[in-house]
Amino acid sequence: MDDQARNQPTFGSIPQPIREDGAGATDFGPRDVMRDMENPDLLVPPVTDAGTIPNMRFSFSDTHMQLNHGGWSREVTVRELPIATTMSGVNMRLTPGGVRELHWHQQAEWAFIILGRARITAVDQDGRNVIADVGVGDLWYFPPGIPHSIQGLEEGCEFLLVFDDGNFSDINTFSITDWFAHTPKDVLAANFGVPESAFAHIPKEQRYIFQAQVPGSLESQKVPDPYGTVPKSFTHRLLAQEPIRTPGGTVRIVDSTNFPISVKIAAALVEVKPGAMRELHWHPNNDEWQYYLSGTARMTVFAAQGAARTFDYRAGDVGYVPFAFGHYIQNTGDQSVWFLEMFKSDRFADVSLNQWMALTPRELVQDTLHVGPELMDALRKQKWPVVKYPDGAAKSTK
Repeated sequence: MDDQARNQPTFGSIPQPIREDGAGATDFGPRDVMRDMENPDLLVPPVTDAGTIPNMRFSFSDTHMQLNHGGWSREVTVRELPIATTMSGVNMRLTPGGVRELHWHQQAEWAFIILGRARITAVDQDGRNVIADVGVGDLWYFPPGIPHSIQGLEEGCEFLLVFDDGNFSDINTFSITDWFAHTPKDVLAANFGVPESAFAHIPKEQRYIFQAQVPGSLESQKVPDPYGTVPKSFTHRLLAQEPIRTPGGTVRIVDSTNFPISVKIAAALVEVKPGAMRELHWHPNNDEWQYYLSGTARMTVFAAQGAARTFDYRAGDVGYVPFAFGHYIQNTGDQSVWFLEMFKSDRFADVSLNQWMALTPRELVQDTLHVGPELMDALRKQKWPVVKYPDGAAKSTK
């Protein structure tokens, strides 16, 4: 149980919706106690929460699981998280040899390998091919309309796919088996210059994910291409990047400046250590779609006009922050929180509240906030994306 749940008034082991100042009352009616323990800041919101803000959290554990021989998939779209209109995500697992079949999308596909290793293939519009292996912490990016495939290697793989459209569903993609199944055999024969009998055993419907043998070495599967390989790499080793380091954690930023092919999705991999937080900030270019990889956290979102709301997150959760909404993310556990923040943009951009104040005339800030030298002398002109709580400081009060 995290710190917030432990601090709530309880009867036995059951948390109650009563704040430390006495606001609230016991709840002995029908309720999902386990869910309340997972969401302590919905049960007992901080005193600073106010107004009405839409839900900005959804767990992959609450989604439909698509099971196939060769792996599984599940997705979070606007159907599950209506506020998330700019992006959607798919969590997928492939067994050793499991194949996400040859297919393409109308949307851009950005991926992060969570576990294991995979082999990806693609061919661009100029006939240039890509055949590459990716492992933990690696990315790939396929532009809209580019055909590709994914296959698990010896240990299989699990990964997150992100698309630049909140309405996207991975089931509704353009698949090679689906197209073959819905094309007359005489047309197929004419297209490929072979007898119709060559298509006697093609699948009758989309295969989506299927089981195959673990592929041979990368060298053994190379296909010589008279047009060469793609000029911009479709893969990127995110964990190999030197991170921005602060006392509170680390940040690795990836966008079109260091992953040139990724012109529709920018991202940051953030580590927030125990006793630290992703600083108060906002993003001036687009909404933020988040995926939590480990740890427990909570995020408070400020929506202007006196509205703010706090949500709790854990591994496998999706978070969302609308364009320009102020927010911060606190580590509420005893291990590092790792999460991805992603944007429908070619560039990563954020505005630091601390840096903004430090670069504004001192007198103006003091007159506005009624603060003195203790705060003003501590402001930083350099941005620290993750900050550490001062020794002995409380994480928050209810």
